[in-house]
Amino acid sequence: MNKNTLEQQSHSANPGNFFTGLLIGGLAGAATMLLFAPQSGKATRQKIQQKTMELRDQTMATVEGTMGQIRGKTEQITSDVRDKAYELKQQGQEVLVEQLGRVSEAAEKGKKALQGKES
Repeated sequence: MNKNTLEQQSHSANPGNFFTGLLIGGLAGAATMLLFAPQSGKATRQKIQQKTMELRDQTMATVEGTMGQIRGKTEQITSDVRDKAYELKQQGQEVLVEQLGRVSEAAEKGKKALQGKES
């Protein structure tokens, strides 16, 4: 694959590009339909206003749904990070207790060795 193909694939996989294309395509289709419909100017303006409000509502619903998914993922990631941090803290405490035991044992052996030399 060449560089241009990779760039096209990365741009086409972006959800923002999809929603932008959907919005522009919807507006263009609605405008074309209304312009070619045999109606009065007042009726056309009312239809444009109605379609604009419908499109706005659909866009808001999509944005709200996406934001809900993002919030859910964020909460899951935060929970996973907290769980992992707790596990690492527990492991660190276990290692610390083990090392303190070894140091204490070595100190005790050193103390006994010194007492044995003094006698």
